[in-house]
Amino acid sequence: NNSDVTVVGVAGPGDSLANEATFEFFEKINEVKPDLIKCMSTNGLLLPKYAERIAELGVNTVTVTVNAVDPEILKEINGFIVYEGKAYKGLEAAEILSRNQLEGIKKITDLGVVVKVNIVLIPGLNDDHIVEIAKTVKECGADLINVLPLIPLNKMADYPRPGCGEIEKARSDVEEYLPVFRACTQCRADAYGIPGKKHEDHHIGNAPQSHF
Repeated sequence: NNSDVTVVGVAGPGDSLANEATFEFFEKINEVKPDLIKCMSTNGLLLPKYAERIAELGVNTVTVTVNAVDPEILKEINGFIVYEGKAYKGLEAAEILSRNQLEGIKKITDLGVVVKVNIVLIPGLNDDHIVEIAKTVKECGADLINVLPLIPLNKMADYPRPGCGEIEKARSDVEEYLPVFRACTQCRADAYGIPGKKHEDHHIGNAPQSHF
C-alpha cells in the first residue's frame, strides 16, 4: 500500500516473455493497483507472439535489447536460442532472433506501447554498427534508445569495457535518430517508466523523477 510506488517492472527471471508469471503479475497489478505504470524488458524473441497480450494488459513501456541488426554480427553475441521447442545455433539463431525483435517492435508500437531499445556497446564487435541499429529500430517504431557499456563477463570476457567517452559518442550518434534515455548509466529494466503512449512523453524531461 505504499503510495510512493508509481512504477512496476519485470526483467526476469530469464526472459520475461518466456515466463507465464510475468503475465500473471501484471494481471494481479491491474486488480490491486491499476494506476501503476507497468514496464518490462525482453530480448524480443517472443515479442511478436505476445505483443497483443502485453498491450491488453496495459503495459506502458517495453525495453528490447537489440545488440545488432546484422545477423553476422549478432551471431557473435547471441549465437544460441531455443525457439518453439527447438534449439538453434550460429547464424540461424541470430537470423530468427533479429527478425523477431524487429517484427515485435513494429507490432507492439503499432498497438500503442512505448518501446525503448537498449544497445550494449561492445568495442570491436558492434561499435561501428550502432547507428545502423538506431536507424533500423526507428523505422520499426521504437520511441527511445539507450547505449549501455559492456560488462565483460562469460563469452564476452575478452572484449574491453568501453570508456565513458565511447559511450557518450555512441549516444550522441544515435541521438540523431531517436531520443536517448540518459537517466542511468547501467540501466535496469525495473528502474524506469515512461508515461503516456506512443508519440507522447518521448523526452525524459517530461517524466517526473519518481519514474526512474
